[in-house]
Amino acid sequence: MNTYLRSIGRFSCLLLCFLLPTHHIVVAQDAVSGYRNGMVVSAHPIASEVGLNILKKGGNAVDAAIAVQFALAVVYPNAGNIGGGGFMVYRSAKNEFAALDFRETAPGKATRDMYLDPEGNPIERLSLDGQLSVGVPGTVDGMVKAHEKYAKLAWKDLLQPAIDLARKGFPLTAMQAEELNARKEAFQRFNPMGTALINKKSEWKGGDLLVQKDLARTLTAIKEKGRSGFYEGRTAFLILEEMKRGNGIISYEDLKRYQAKWREPIIGNYKGYQVVSMPPSSSGGIALVSLLKSVEPYPLSRWGFQQDSTIQVMVEAERRVYADRAEHLGDIDFYPVPIKGLLDSNYQLGRMRDMNFNRATPSSAIKAGSPQHHESEQTTHFSIVDKEGNAVSITTTLNNAYGSQVVVQKGGFLLNDEMDDFSIKPGVPNLYGLLGGKANAIEPGKRMLSAMSPTILTKDNKLFMVLGTPGGSTIITSVFQTILNVIEFNKTMQQAVDAPRFHHQWMPDEVFVEENAITDAVRTRLEQKGYKFTPRGSIGRVDAILVGSDGSLMGGADSRGDDKAVGY
Repeated sequence: MNTYLRSIGRFSCLLLCFLLPTHHIVVAQDAVSGYRNGMVVSAHPIASEVGLNILKKGGNAVDAAIAVQFALAVVYPNAGNIGGGGFMVYRSAKNEFAALDFRETAPGKATRDMYLDPEGNPIERLSLDGQLSVGVPGTVDGMVKAHEKYAKLAWKDLLQPAIDLARKGFPLTAMQAEELNARKEAFQRFNPMGTALINKKSEWKGGDLLVQKDLARTLTAIKEKGRSGFYEGRTAFLILEEMKRGNGIISYEDLKRYQAKWREPIIGNYKGYQVVSMPPSSSGGIALVSLLKSVEPYPLSRWGFQQDSTIQVMVEAERRVYADRAEHLGDIDFYPVPIKGLLDSNYQLGRMRDMNFNRATPSSAIKAGSPQHHESEQTTHFSIVDKEGNAVSITTTLNNAYGSQVVVQKGGFLLNDEMDDFSIKPGVPNLYGLLGGKANAIEPGKRMLSAMSPTILTKDNKLFMVLGTPGGSTIITSVFQTILNVIEFNKTMQQAVDAPRFHHQWMPDEVFVEENAITDAVRTRLEQKGYKFTPRGSIGRVDAILVGSDGSLMGGADSRGDDKAVGY
């Protein structure tokens, strides 16, 4: 019996074995390699196993992704969702790419200053807690559109595993039990009528069974009616009733009108590798490719992993790219984002030209650049590759952990607090300290800017890597570092994912570092040049797949969480 099952106890093991076959769950991550028929890496062992079972039944990567998305809504409620949104990057076995934007939108009654007091000051936590913080959810419509375009298996077969898990229950991990206990007071405050996430009798413990019957009924409606099972009928009525209880502003028309959108992905190159990621309303693809272009001229591999010059170049690139993000990026349906200008190699080289290896560039001295205009911390990620070579990279979120803290009564699912990802006032940072302006101002129907960066890399038209991560503002830099860890520093996929990380985002002017990131000697030398280091907890939870030269699949499941890679 593996370590995960031992930790949740004998009864939980028997239950898990009843729900799902366990012989492919892998704990020793270094052993997650050499598979040729398919691989799934997600934030929860059960969700990973759900996806693997779909692949084994003949489903493709999109089939597995849909099943994993709904399974995560059950077994990973802090970020897995049907009441939130996200982004998908898809690569076919024929090396064709697509990007699906199922980001939430602002309700029709939203206004630019809706979170400000009469004096124009932000009202504390109004955009983060409760029903008024909720954007119109996009996940269900996104999965419907992905199924219509690419899936092989029947919709009902992809929903059934999640329904079974919600109805019969699943054993909590020790980490999940701790998180739910920590949120108990908030859940009680925003859900006075109760929710399955609250243990009324005592504290949650690892191995306890979480049964979510209301969520099972909602998922069954989606299984039977597809899109209308969520955006119309009973579920829509329950969402509207929830809005009334807490002065929320989502209307029936908002729900019925919501549409996920297929978009052209952002495609760039780094030293012969093709990098494919999300376009706006995500800032992830543009920022990631901009970072890679900024550091490409420098000999990072010769300097070495987290050495002085390597860190300086990466931090100075991040400083400039995040300044551009704050000024130029937003929902492209509402704002003319200068995509080509931002991705121009000469523009990025020019942005790095004033970098000085002898001293840090103060962020106060860095403003957004002027690219040429051309015409037009809680999230989760999973990566999937099937035996044909189709690949899916999905990052999905409620924004903050457990979103708005509001569970739809009798619906059983959490609602997002994505409205905080808008710029509620120029110069005022959001939950993750990110600044914004006009490009990301609140407007009805607009998608709020995101840092989510689901990404796929190819080499010579062959699949090379699939990756992404949660982490709010740190998402982009975590993906950036993981790519460099493999390409520049020759780390295995698991080593690249587990390597300690650092992060800079222009403002505040600090380099955030995990405990084991950057040696004391290197920090001291860089501090003498003006860099300020600030310790913080874990940065990101990358889930990734690397394809070997022989076609074998190697998984990287982040040890910062309960994440698991499984394959066959």
